[in-house]
Amino acid sequence: MSSTQTRYARTADGVYLGYQITGNGPIDLVWQPDWPGNIDLEWEFRVVRTCLEAFSSFSRLIRHDHRGVGLSSRDVAIPNLETRVADLLTVLDAVGATRPSLVGWGSSASVHALLASTRPELVSSMVWMDATPRTRRAPDYPWGRTQGDLDAELNDLRLWGTEEYSRVFVEEQSKAGTSVPDEDARAFAKASRNACTPDVAIELAKMWAETDVRDVLPSIPVPTLFLSQPGLGDREQTRDAAARVPGAEYIEIEGSPFSQEVLDALTEAVRRFVGATRPVVDLDTVLATVLFTDIVDSTERMSDLGDRRWKALAERHHSLVREALGRWHGVEVDTAGDGFYATFDGPARAIRCGLEIAERVGDLGVDVRSGVHTGECRVIDGKIGGVAVSIGARIAATAGSAEVRVSQTVKDLVAGSGFVFDHVGEHLLKGVPNRWHLYRVVQG
Repeated sequence: MSSTQTRYARTADGVYLGYQITGNGPIDLVWQPDWPGNIDLEWEFRVVRTCLEAFSSFSRLIRHDHRGVGLSSRDVAIPNLETRVADLLTVLDAVGATRPSLVGWGSSASVHALLASTRPELVSSMVWMDATPRTRRAPDYPWGRTQGDLDAELNDLRLWGTEEYSRVFVEEQSKAGTSVPDEDARAFAKASRNACTPDVAIELAKMWAETDVRDVLPSIPVPTLFLSQPGLGDREQTRDAAARVPGAEYIEIEGSPFSQEVLDALTEAVRRFVGATRPVVDLDTVLATVLFTDIVDSTERMSDLGDRRWKALAERHHSLVREALGRWHGVEVDTAGDGFYATFDGPARAIRCGLEIAERVGDLGVDVRSGVHTGECRVIDGKIGGVAVSIGARIAATAGSAEVRVSQTVKDLVAGSGFVFDHVGEHLLKGVPNRWHLYRVVQG
């Protein structure tokens, strides 16, 4: 095994993130495991150890425990996707990695997908093994788990960290067609209790069950490889994910599950892909979150108040909105007499900004409605535009007084953020194809 250095990076909100660097190759490579673990103990799993040793032989391998688990600060809120992306960027900044390749497995690689689509200039390439962009079954997603499956998992997780849980886990994997090596099965109980406590494992499972990044995949502009291994995941599921990413490669690895032959083929595919020299792509689109706000019944209020009093009210409104944008890292793009258009690097911040605005402007005697959408936006003369922006504006137009409404995409990306949503039905949005499921934020 290559020499491994363990360090800590501190986030802007004071959380410590434990990370390790192994190897000193010319490529910066980030590894993202599928389930909460402990980067110290990953080496005790033969399959994982084999991959990590191979990766670190040709790269500088960067791994970290996300907040709430493993070597990172434990007594903190469960991180949503947006927070995990920000934490990964904190680690990359700490180690001086400017454009790493991202390698992930299962559902946790959704973090990489969100980073690659929102900040593609910071990513060289991405590899997703046995992709699970969504875990819950849906009419248009036959590979997901049923509610019964999820309920059974949550019940099993009450045994998290015990030898009994390890046996249950191995049995469930066997029923699903996945054979866990004996050595890894013995190490699993120890690794799980060194990862987190049962309550955290349960909350993480709930979060992943509500997360869906399929709408993110078409916005990934960086070179992407999807790998399907025997005995892990559903190959059709991985193939479906690959088909959603423009220009993505898809490789099926054949052989006996977890055999050395399969592991060698997997690590060689990763080495070949991340080591390829490619020209830097001139990006003209990016995944972004847009927030639109406007004062309800502004014309009537203007008429009632008169020009002078309306001007004073509008100035106070603008000041409050800009304070909220600054607090939640929003970027003001445009403003009219009664509304704002801003962009955010994550949907949870946009929602919280909208909620704060709705609450604070109430003291002015007016109501503000907001709409939030995340989608692929076109960069035009340095500004964000395109259909996704129009969708955000149309969503805001459907909202009621002091209400924040969001698209299905936004709801699927903010699982674990503490929001509660009410479904307000399917809507036709003016000038936008199809019907759109919209949600009202009722708690946040």
